[in-house]
Amino acid sequence: MKTVYLGMVGDIIHPGIVNIIREGAQLGELWIGLFTDSAVATHKRLPYLTYEQRKSVVESLKGVFRVIPQNEWSYVPNLKKHKPDIIIHGDDWKNGHQSKLREEVYAVMKELGGEVVEIPYTKGIDSSALHDAQATIGTTPDIRLKTLRRLLEIKPITRIMEAHSGLSGLIVENKEIIQDDEVRRFDGMWISSLTDSTSKGKPDIEAVDLTTRLHCLTDILECTTKPIIFDGDTGGRQEHFVFTVRTLERNGVSAVIIEDKTGLKKNSLFGTEVVQELLPIPEFCEKISAGKRAQVTKDFMIIARLESLIAGFTVEDALERARAYVAAGADGVMIHSKEKSGLDIKAFCEAFHKEYNHIPIVLVPTTYNQYTEKELASWGARIIIYANHLLRASYPAMEKTAELILKNERSLEAEPLCMSIKHIISLIPERQ
Repeated sequence: MKTVYLGMVGDIIHPGIVNIIREGAQLGELWIGLFTDSAVATHKRLPYLTYEQRKSVVESLKGVFRVIPQNEWSYVPNLKKHKPDIIIHGDDWKNGHQSKLREEVYAVMKELGGEVVEIPYTKGIDSSALHDAQATIGTTPDIRLKTLRRLLEIKPITRIMEAHSGLSGLIVENKEIIQDDEVRRFDGMWISSLTDSTSKGKPDIEAVDLTTRLHCLTDILECTTKPIIFDGDTGGRQEHFVFTVRTLERNGVSAVIIEDKTGLKKNSLFGTEVVQELLPIPEFCEKISAGKRAQVTKDFMIIARLESLIAGFTVEDALERARAYVAAGADGVMIHSKEKSGLDIKAFCEAFHKEYNHIPIVLVPTTYNQYTEKELASWGARIIIYANHLLRASYPAMEKTAELILKNERSLEAEPLCMSIKHIISLIPERQ
């Protein structure tokens, strides 16, 4: 009997999928090349279901003989490895970005002496529209909580953008571009105490309690589905941090980052005249351990932010602290610096990654923004946070608009800076 190959994601099973499986099974033993999370994430959004969950569903479908992983977006590696007699695909790949895949498949099947069978695409079924409709339903705290760890398992770099309101959260949720045959999007959101307080017109002080900051978090949770990393400042007193961990985890936040400095809250990048005082290592370690004991799931992450370089200490001091924090249970480390060269950050990353290649390094390249994500990844970084850019971009636009209206005593000249009223009205999708 001939072997028939069909590649699929399997996150949504609709009549079109059932039809092509039926057609494939009539041609021979139907092998499903099920795209892994890593294969999907470079071209589409991370599937809602894990690979194992999707595999379990697809294996149960009538007509499926075997399910194997497809680890790349391209079909070529699996076709060369398994050498099927036939590959089956919907004819919707003749045009658009999938046409390149089609050309590759035809070339390799000709080389193998196999056949390509194209099935007419089922009319009335739009997988992308179904996926968008699924996205409007939202997510659950449990699913959102687990997503960050899933991303870290499959992506070389997890790209995080700050959000300080529901509206900015929607930008992070939906904005994407296609470049170099790759879909680029933000993987999650960073909720910073600095941008949260600034958006409210208040100073960035740690005296603001968690309840106040939860208002911003709730606004973002209600209209987005992507994972969230929460800025926990110093974490406060140990007993307060335990409460924070439980509250964030219960709401579906994926991670909290706490820093090892003490004293009055000051932004680390404020200036050289600000002297940072660091907590004794044992004290910060106990705070980390207390937080780990407090969490309910294994998915929630506590990330230790190292202020050694900000405080004027050496890379070796930062490494000593990082080793202790990992031993105390930290799920990742974040390193900060005011040096525009970024060389101290690079030295730390390379040394730490050599010792702990399984512990993610988080970077916030605000001052050393000349480096690309690929360059930072080559140092050993796994998470890149763009920590305040949406807020910083919004203020000059609002200020300029106000200035133009004052100057011209009308709003005509300010219109090019503004989105249309129609766009504003249609910006927020209605959920059924």
